[in-house]
Amino acid sequence: MELVCLRNPQERNGARAFTLPELVISIAILGVVTGGIIYGFANSTRVAEWNAYSLAAQSLAFQGVELARAAKWDPMAWPQVDEWGITNFTEVEILDVPIKKTPVYATNFISVSWVTTNPPLRRLQAACVWRMPGRGLFTNFVTTLRAPDQ
Repeated sequence: MELVCLRNPQERNGARAFTLPELVISIAILGVVTGGIIYGFANSTRVAEWNAYSLAAQSLAFQGVELARAAKWDPMAWPQVDEWGITNFTEVEILDVPIKKTPVYATNFISVSWVTTNPPLRRLQAACVWRMPGRGLFTNFVTTLRAPDQ
C-alpha cells in the first residue's frame, strides 16, 4: 500500500507550527490565570483567619454575658439577693484560636444596667475588642435582657 500526499511538504511543516505572537499571548493568559488563582487562595486564607478570630471573640462576648446572667438576682426574696447589681467590669483573655503565632488578647467589657424598674428588667451587654494582626481593632457585641430570677 502506498500513501500519497496531496499537499506540498513545505506548506505542511509551516502550517502545524505556532507563531511567536501566539506563544507569547498563551503564556500571558497562563500567567494571568495563575496569578488569579494565587490571589484567590491568599485572599481566602486571610478571610478564613479573620473569621476564626471573629468567632472566637463572639464566643468570648457570649461568655461574658452568660457570666453576668448566671448571677443570682431575686428582689422578691428576704433579704433581697443581687450578686452583681448595676456594674461595669472588664476581662482580658486570650482568643481561643489554634494557631502557632503569638496569642491574640481580647478585652471583654461587660456592663449590667437598668432598662426599667417596674417591672424590673436589666440589660446585659458585652463588647469584646480584639486586634487582628496587621488589620486593626474589631469589636463584637452581645446584648440581652434579663428579668429577676431567670
